[in-house]
Amino acid sequence: MSELASRLKLILQRINEISSSTNSLVRLIAISKTKPVEDIIELYHAGQRYFGENYVEELETKSNHKLIRSECPDIRWHYVGHLQRKKVPRIITRVPNLDCIQTVDSIDLANRLNLILKKQSQKLNILIQINTSNEKQKYGIEPKQFLSLYEYIRNNCPLLICQGLMTIGSLNNVQSENDQDFQVLTVCRKDLCEKYNYKLNEIELSMGMSHDYERAIQAGSTMVRVGSSIFGAR
Repeated sequence: MSELASRLKLILQRINEISSSTNSLVRLIAISKTKPVEDIIELYHAGQRYFGENYVEELETKSNHKLIRSECPDIRWHYVGHLQRKKVPRIITRVPNLDCIQTVDSIDLANRLNLILKKQSQKLNILIQINTSNEKQKYGIEPKQFLSLYEYIRNNCPLLICQGLMTIGSLNNVQSENDQDFQVLTVCRKDLCEKYNYKLNEIELSMGMSHDYERAIQAGSTMVRVGSSIFGAR
């Protein structure tokens, strides 16, 4: 077994160990930013199907690579970076096997996505990105405003399938163990479920990365975005 495959196996084992104690299903998104297609193909053959990218240009290039297209037919791409409105047509029309955009944080972006999807006659999974740490340099809608965005998407963007919520923890959250950002997102999910009479397990939570994915799962995460712990340092 290669080193890459071994690291993937260890991460999956740890995810299964923790999630079994929380009675939840957790999906691993392998963040392949800056990593070569050969690494992606190797992990695909080791069983990984979900991969995430931060930049539209890199996602477009990798998803259309001839080796990815031929050797990874069931790959599923998640976009986890900030998405500019002007790049929406590009990501919708030029990225095969796009499974989810995790970073929808405004009505303008939601409208733009829905419009381009309508032209393509397709639907797309999304997550609403919430700025749980209220950092000015971070993207994401404020926690107190996300319900209005969710309601707008639900009522006006029929081609967007909102699966749940996403956050990127603050540096303080990473370096400490108070996990405040995780707790904020779980409260947001609770508020959403109470308002629309959903069950908690019907709403995805994407939180946790290489340094804190274990704590994120314990806090309720159903998607973890792990890069360096699998691929190695960038």
